[in-house]
Amino acid sequence: MERDIPSQGRDAHRGAWLRHMAALSRDEAYRELGTRPDGLTGAEVEASRARHGANAPRRIRRPSPIRRLLSSFADPFTYILVGIAIVSALTGCILPAPEGRDASMPLIICGIVLISGTLRFIQDERSAHASDALANMITTTCTVRRGGGGRTEVPLSEVVVGDVVQLGPGDLVPAELRIVAARDLFVNQAALTGESQPVEKFSMSADRAPTADDAVTDLADLAFMGTTVVSGAGEGIVVATGSRTLMGEVSAALTGGTEKVTAFDEGVSETSRLLVRIMLTMVPIVFALNCLTKGSWFDALLFSLSVAVGLTPEMLPMLVTTCLGKGAVDMSHERVITKRLDSICDLGAIDILCTDKTGTLTENRAELVHHLDPQGTESPRVLRYAFLNSHFETGLRNLIDGAIIRRAEGWMDGLADGWKRVDELPFDFERRRVSVVLEDGTGGTHMVTKGALAEVLGICSMVEVGDAPRPLTPQLRDDLTTKAQQLADQGMRVLGVALLDDPADVGALTAEDEHDMTFVGSLAFMDPPKLSAADAIAALAAHGVETKVLTGDSARVAVHVCQELDIPLKGTLTGADVEGLDDDALAQTAQGATVFAKLSPAQKARVVHALRSRGHTVGFMGDGVNDAAAMRESDCGVSVDTAVDVARESADIILLEKDLMVLEHGIECGRRSFQNMLKYVEMTVSSNFGNIFSVLVAAAFLPFLPMTAVQLLLLNLIYDISCTAIPWDGVDDELVRAPCSWSTRAIRRTMLQLGPISSLFDLLTYALLFFVVCPAVCGGAWGTLGPDGQVLFVATFQTGWFVQSMWSQVLFVHLIRTRRMPFVQSRAAAPVIALSAAAVALATVIPFTPLAGVLGFSPPPALYVGLLAAVIAGYACSVMCVRRLAHRPHRP
Repeated sequence: MERDIPSQGRDAHRGAWLRHMAALSRDEAYRELGTRPDGLTGAEVEASRARHGANAPRRIRRPSPIRRLLSSFADPFTYILVGIAIVSALTGCILPAPEGRDASMPLIICGIVLISGTLRFIQDERSAHASDALANMITTTCTVRRGGGGRTEVPLSEVVVGDVVQLGPGDLVPAELRIVAARDLFVNQAALTGESQPVEKFSMSADRAPTADDAVTDLADLAFMGTTVVSGAGEGIVVATGSRTLMGEVSAALTGGTEKVTAFDEGVSETSRLLVRIMLTMVPIVFALNCLTKGSWFDALLFSLSVAVGLTPEMLPMLVTTCLGKGAVDMSHERVITKRLDSICDLGAIDILCTDKTGTLTENRAELVHHLDPQGTESPRVLRYAFLNSHFETGLRNLIDGAIIRRAEGWMDGLADGWKRVDELPFDFERRRVSVVLEDGTGGTHMVTKGALAEVLGICSMVEVGDAPRPLTPQLRDDLTTKAQQLADQGMRVLGVALLDDPADVGALTAEDEHDMTFVGSLAFMDPPKLSAADAIAALAAHGVETKVLTGDSARVAVHVCQELDIPLKGTLTGADVEGLDDDALAQTAQGATVFAKLSPAQKARVVHALRSRGHTVGFMGDGVNDAAAMRESDCGVSVDTAVDVARESADIILLEKDLMVLEHGIECGRRSFQNMLKYVEMTVSSNFGNIFSVLVAAAFLPFLPMTAVQLLLLNLIYDISCTAIPWDGVDDELVRAPCSWSTRAIRRTMLQLGPISSLFDLLTYALLFFVVCPAVCGGAWGTLGPDGQVLFVATFQTGWFVQSMWSQVLFVHLIRTRRMPFVQSRAAAPVIALSAAAVALATVIPFTPLAGVLGFSPPPALYVGLLAAVIAGYACSVMCVRRLAHRPHRP
């Protein structure tokens, strides 16, 4: 009877169950799981699946379509607009008498909200579908024994506890397995532990029983879900599936907890609070002043609500969605898929990129770098014997053999033709070496051995020095070990090669025959750095992004890779160092370190949290189970399409190439999208903030409203529509050279610097209209006119300020979008120029159309055209001067 697995939901039980299965013999393992060497029957498969569940880690459940649609409207600025729309509906449609009702304001605001939220929902759904399509691009299968020993291919999700799984090179381990048979079986556990070198798996015998000090991932007769077979062959019994595996443990941890709050989210929320504070301060003052000076509380309330709408960047939700949507399209052209739209801004904001080493900075393969004789000189003879050993070794070759054979290609073509294999001692875990006996063309036999350096030196009594063997003295042995250590310090793995002529007992070779051999030389392997990584890291640095390496591999290897890629090394921390520091000390120390080695998944996440706590915007790039928690903790998690499922699910950005240069292009796209969003916020808030002071002055000193509520709302609507082309605008190169973060302080500073300029020229326009233009049109000053003359005076004044406001606001778009000379050194994109021109033309023409009477406008005189040109020219010069002074580099 199959024993119930006591690992559901509790990590300690999970580890105890795996240790228990690792300690059993093969026959005991079969009995414990209620299975047989020839596998489960169909009925037993269904019973096991019903008892233990499907073989799939717990996934983050997506909300329903209705909830996703509603969440598209969950935006701070949308809340503000909805609140204003409700108040305006009460005051304009419900409370007034039927003949005085006006629904234009709430209808316009509701239209903006609906368009913005709908566009955001559509773009979010497109991104989600793209991500799902990516995850389902490849259906992975495995081979199992079922129904009396027959082999069949099944999807990984259909594997159940008790299945007998066949393993071969390139296979993905489908679940937690107890290995019951193995031949040269090497498994890459980098996705789980971060270690780049494959580990050997074999069926445990009684004298190799695991101890309590062994980590679960170090148990050699267990293979873990999500790891991959590098070489060899094996067979294992499934002992745990789905959420009960180590990968499932990480996935379950990620499905719990709250959604992370990123730097972009914090910036939007802080800006929203700033706008709310300004409105709560300004709107009551505008209302009170207009009530006191104009006498109509109803008109004063409508005008105050229009001012509130004017202060709010109404189109921001739609502009944000459009900018992010276009950014997602642009990034897809750079082979970058965006899962969460807001992550585009987070990607552009990162100033620290934490990345794993294997496969990102390195090629994730073995490469033979040196084949050295005992004196440390490159030797074809060493490569020759290493090639013969790898070529004639039976079974499936591992990465090391492949690297040797690739290095010998072109050098030793046809070498194997003169040799014949007559015997072999395969690699095993205890000896850590492989020996082959070869016969040459003359009938002589030679035993060639390669393996771990210490084990090879242990069976040697001689060493080749020049052309003649010499006794391997303790001093020579120490010298060889020291040279190997020096290579290891450079991130290399060192093996030894030895030779014995005319070995005894050919045909019945045993480990006892490996003795008194002659040491021929050493082989040094490494996982080479990617050719593109150095350029990518330099490009990231030029864009203000510091690279830090977080790896489960050794510090020596990681440091060497950083040196090869010219990554400035500021310091190194190991997992033990991280464990010994409290949160505050780690936050301070982590800023000064470049390499973090031998880290557990939890320690990686802790380092990321420490860096974020110091005000950094942190991205994390990884592809393994051990990277998932750190990706979730970061502001922007980055993974690749070939990553394990849980890593892809934790990521915000997915690269279709595991290349930092692709990521650098993505960062630049993210910054361009962010800069276009920032343009709209800065230009709208600054311009409208200046208009608020203009309105306050008008409310205090003018005997009439400078614009009606409908006129002010129409002005905002035309201006906002002209801004819808901003997502397609270009961005100056200097604006994307540094991280772009949403800074409310910077927005406030721009608002306080440029807003008063807008207000100053509004007041100048007031004076010109009140004292020059309107008296010229009406035939006298305000106090000398009768009722009809005062109506014309007000209409002329409101028209003049309406036209001037549109001209100045549209011009402001082109002044604030660049730090260069606008229209000369930096020109806006064609759609921006076209809509800007259309907005100015429309605002200028409306007073000359039949709509003028409906809106309360009057055609301005020719005199006003010249005055308007002078005001606009002065405004442009003032804004450019202030911008230049604000961005002038500080000198010591």
